[in-house]
Amino acid sequence: MKAILITGGGSGIGRAVAQLFSGKGWRVGLADVDRGGLRDTAALLPVERTSTHQMDVRDPSEWEHVLDEFASLSGGQLDVMFNNAGIALGGPFGELSLEALDRVIDINFRGVAYGARMAYPYLKATPGSCLLNTASASAIYGSAGLAAYSATKFAVRGLTEALDAEWAADGVKVRDLMPGFVDTALLSAGLPGTNRSVREAVVAAKLEFTPVEVVAQAAWDAVHGDQVHAVIGKTARRLSFGARWMPGRVRRMMTARSLGR
Repeated sequence: MKAILITGGGSGIGRAVAQLFSGKGWRVGLADVDRGGLRDTAALLPVERTSTHQMDVRDPSEWEHVLDEFASLSGGQLDVMFNNAGIALGGPFGELSLEALDRVIDINFRGVAYGARMAYPYLKATPGSCLLNTASASAIYGSAGLAAYSATKFAVRGLTEALDAEWAADGVKVRDLMPGFVDTALLSAGLPGTNRSVREAVVAAKLEFTPVEVVAQAAWDAVHGDQVHAVIGKTARRLSFGARWMPGRVRRMMTARSLGR
């Protein structure tokens, strides 16, 4: 039986990926800081193939404990480590508190880096394994109004590319997901200096949402495919095309659009 450990498994993309992989007969480990979310996701999955692990991805000791705990249930097998936990943060960069800046960097990148490093021995020991990271369309071109978030996702993208090359000799694939806006609880976060949420800003900008089910299918395809980056949804595909072929136009668009203002 194949096994996947999912951070941010208590809701959103993590929950949708858990349901898809579980439906295909995989053992699923759900990791999240939110105990209630873990319980709700686990209730959707077969109890005999599901485990829950409350953890903060910023804490390496918790990573060590959770990976050891999950490996004890899977017989040491880790076919996919899905580094998915993250938070949204938008608004004018010059108005962000240092506390908010530290938090988004620590969760969105430090947590992913810890997960990659500490899962490596388990992935290396599992033939055909894959490290899957959640990046974002904001890792395609720096997004005005989402500067801190975008920077962390660029870091995830860079880590993915580097490790895919570095770990190839170990038989470990490394992939990332670059979805456009996905209507999950993350978008409920308020924009500093405004009375709007990230979700409301997306709606005002007339950008579409990508369903979590589409992202989950892209995760399955990424794990089993050859592409390092999975660009998901219309917004992400348009941005990818524009960044490659019309960078000047994308730059002007980002200059004109300031989410939250």
